[in-house]
Amino acid sequence: QVQLEESGGGLVQAGGSLRLSCAASGRTASRYAMGWFRQAPGKEREFVAAISFTGGSTVYADSVKGRFTISRDTTKITVYLQMNSLKPEDTAVYYCAADWRYPQIAAQSYEYWGQGTQVTVSS
Repeated sequence: QVQLEESGGGLVQAGGSLRLSCAASGRTASRYAMGWFRQAPGKEREFVAAISFTGGSTVYADSVKGRFTISRDTTKITVYLQMNSLKPEDTAVYYCAADWRYPQIAAQSYEYWGQGTQVTVSS
């Protein structure tokens, strides 16, 4: 079992930055690949970024490439999403997810999910 808890969301103006964190707990948490997803009101949950369990490989959605960076700390149990040059269309609830397979961009492929953190970007 892996438990995930996101933090770091909030309200920011367009062009600003936020860093989201996802703390994973559980005996095998460090062995899982991690992903970030987001879901805006009335829309499906969409892939944002993923990182391998070693931290050595990452993938990004085209919509965030060059603006967002996913990373994980040396313990491999905290994953970050640095979001720069934020746009109003980035407004959504952001979720982190864990799965032993990598890379996975489909939400249904992930086994564990956090509760989400709200990110709101004002214009």
